[in-house]
Amino acid sequence: MKRTWWKEAVVYQVYWRSFNDTDSDGFGDLQGVIDKLDYLKELGVDVIWLNPCYESPDFDNGYDISNYYRIMDKAGDMATWERLLEEVHLRGMKLIMDLVLNHTSHEHPWFQESLSSLDNPKRDYYIWKNPKNGGPPNNWRSYFEPSAWTYHEPTGQYYMHSFAVEQPDLNWENKQMRQEMYEMMRYWLDKGIDGFRLDVINLLAKQAGFKDADEPEGLSYLGNNPGIHEYLQEMNEQVFRNYDIMTVGEIPFVTPEDGLLYVGEDRNELHTLFHFEVADDMPSWDMLRFKEIQKRWYEGLKGKGTNSQFLNNHDHTRQVTRFGNDGMYRVESAKLLATMIHTLPGIPYIFQGEEIGMTGVRYDSIDDYHDIAMKNKYEEEVNKGREPSSVFEELLPLSRDNSRTPMQWADVEHAGFTDGKPWIKVNPNYPSINVEKEMNESNSVFYFYQTLIQLRKRNPVMIYGDYTDLSADEPDLYCYKRSFEGNEWIVLLNHSDAINNLKRLDLDLNGAELILSNYPASESNELNPHEARIYALSHN
Repeated sequence: MKRTWWKEAVVYQVYWRSFNDTDSDGFGDLQGVIDKLDYLKELGVDVIWLNPCYESPDFDNGYDISNYYRIMDKAGDMATWERLLEEVHLRGMKLIMDLVLNHTSHEHPWFQESLSSLDNPKRDYYIWKNPKNGGPPNNWRSYFEPSAWTYHEPTGQYYMHSFAVEQPDLNWENKQMRQEMYEMMRYWLDKGIDGFRLDVINLLAKQAGFKDADEPEGLSYLGNNPGIHEYLQEMNEQVFRNYDIMTVGEIPFVTPEDGLLYVGEDRNELHTLFHFEVADDMPSWDMLRFKEIQKRWYEGLKGKGTNSQFLNNHDHTRQVTRFGNDGMYRVESAKLLATMIHTLPGIPYIFQGEEIGMTGVRYDSIDDYHDIAMKNKYEEEVNKGREPSSVFEELLPLSRDNSRTPMQWADVEHAGFTDGKPWIKVNPNYPSINVEKEMNESNSVFYFYQTLIQLRKRNPVMIYGDYTDLSADEPDLYCYKRSFEGNEWIVLLNHSDAINNLKRLDLDLNGAELILSNYPASESNELNPHEARIYALSHN
């Protein structure tokens, strides 16, 4: 497998509306990102992934784009965005933009034209179907709604939306629409960005015939349909291959075999992907299941394609809360999860605040939440007659707002995020978990991340090394080897609140050098709760 800059990168996700507010309107903004670039440079990351900042009515936090060529007022303006790109590059970092190609906002001019009549040229830019038996064309659900269809009375048809009513799906069978999308993508790449994170990119192709789903709750019928690879190969041919960029696709509902079709280096589609066998399909920590997932994906992509490693992002509860211990062992657990993500095969992603061990939040009322998926599901379930408090408790663990609380910069009002009223409430634990505190403690989560990132820059074994699981049947211990060009590293993780003995793993660590640990250096055969160690093996 060839070496490339993007395989060697560590990516930091900036959810800008919750990152840093400079105009006191309660929303983070692009100037706020510029002001914190030196912080990101000190952390050591290579690539910044910026969530959508295009013009949008903001029903779904920017994932409903009304103009792909303008910047949202909340974020700033094009001049500020251009300054951000320049400042990122001046610091030797790269910027990738989050791009939504499956759907637009219902306020996009294309959709407004599409609504006007059955024969408008833009009608076919979207997916319109006649009623069936006086109702929707089929039984498909959307991610955010009980039905993927909304009726438009003036024209007597339904339009499809895989997400909110305000996010109509584009019809990728329309060649003219595709060409307009490719032109838009070249516009941003010609401005000098370094790639795209492509939102739900495998949903572009729809099932032929639009037949009823056997299990409509499953949603997998929305993705990976015939035609998707032809679209992506065309996209690569007309856009991607002409630039030295990084492309990462958000691709739910895939196995390693499916994934390889998207990222195989001989396929000319995408560079890497996010799969969701962990973040979507593993609600709480399950070590044996996690190891099995890692093994399958490593073997499925080995030598052929590149994976991504992440446990949280703007759509998923913070990792130390969902998959670790955010109480007594918060610091140790945050460092252990970081060690794992940065030493497993694939590109590591850091979601803002993860590097200081930020935790998920719990608000008191559904009224405190902004997550459209959560609020719509709450309303749907309560309307069935269910007890509101039980529905609320059921939805709390996986609410997307768990990870969207403002970045905690300091122990000052609103955590230093804004001088105004935050668009969403700050996590109340900001006095004890904040950047300022982390930067003043040599043993902090921040400096541990910094060390991991520097190790990755200096040691290709972390990037290109073979992977062998040495603890397949252990429910708490995770031990694996990375090997590359004569270098061998052993990673030991005790993902547990209990002390665990290493002797049963039958490891030979004689002469091994301890590279990094989240506890004071020890050669003990006992691993403390949430202890992580990295060893380099000697072959003298």
